[in-house]
This record gives sequence, C-alpha cells and structure tokens, in this order.
Amino acid sequence: MSQIMVLNGPNLNLLGTREPDQYGNETLADVENNCRATAQQYDHTIDFRQSNHEGSLVDYLHEANEKFKQGELIGVIINPGAYTHTSVAIHDAIKGIEPPVIEVHISNVHARESFRHHSYVSPVAAGTLIGFGTKGYDLAIHSLLMK
Repeated sequence: MSQIMVLNGPNLNLLGTREPDQYGNETLADVENNCRATAQQYDHTIDFRQSNHEGSLVDYLHEANEKFKQGELIGVIINPGAYTHTSVAIHDAIKGIEPPVIEVHISNVHARESFRHHSYVSPVAAGTLIGFGTKGYDLAIHSLLMK
C-alpha cells in the first residue's frame, strides 16, 4: 500500500468559514475525508497536512522525497495557498525532489486579482488543477495513480 502526501498551505485551515462564496462550505476535514476515501478505492493511504508556515511546507516536501526514495510514497498534492504567488522556497523544494507534485487550487486564480495569476509552483509541478473546487484534490489523486 503506497501513500500520497497532501499538503495545504496558509489559511486553508479556515475552509468552510473563510470566503465561502469563493471556496465553498466544505471544511478542510471534509477535504481530508474525501481524499482518504478516494485513495482507499485504490488501496492507497493519504498523509494529509496543513501549515500556515512556509518552512514547514518545505520540510514536508523534503520528507516526501525520502518516503518516495524508500518506495513508500507515489507523489504529492499541494495547495500552497498564498505561497503559490510568493514562495521561491517552495518552488526550489519541489524542483529539488523526485516525486511528482500536483498543484491544486480550489478557486480559479486566473479569474481573481492579478497578483494571483502568477505561480512559482506551476513551472516545477507535474500538473496543475485550478478552479474545480475541492474536487480538484480527487482529480489530483486520480492523476497520480494514472502515472
């Protein structure tokens, strides 16, 4: 049984209460439960994490690399939140690791403020899912399993 690491960046712990018109009413716990159910259909497990701290996300990516090298992990799904648009550190961490990384955004960032149109993550991600709501996480799981 292999694992998929799902990482969530700043403010995603507020899902369900923060801007529900933009992000919907599902909580991060709902997203986690859906990810676990989707992965379980394929005999995979989910390592689900959230941090408001950039360095913690970098550490998690490094940990994912070690798990990948040991054959315990097949890939990473990351919703970097606002760090998408600011973090060279997360860009470099993804660029420096071996497992495929799928970038997910709940809202369509390209239909929002112009500063959200640029991603430091997209150029180093294996793929990007934008604007599918929380279903983007399920689509990302399916895409990792198809590789």
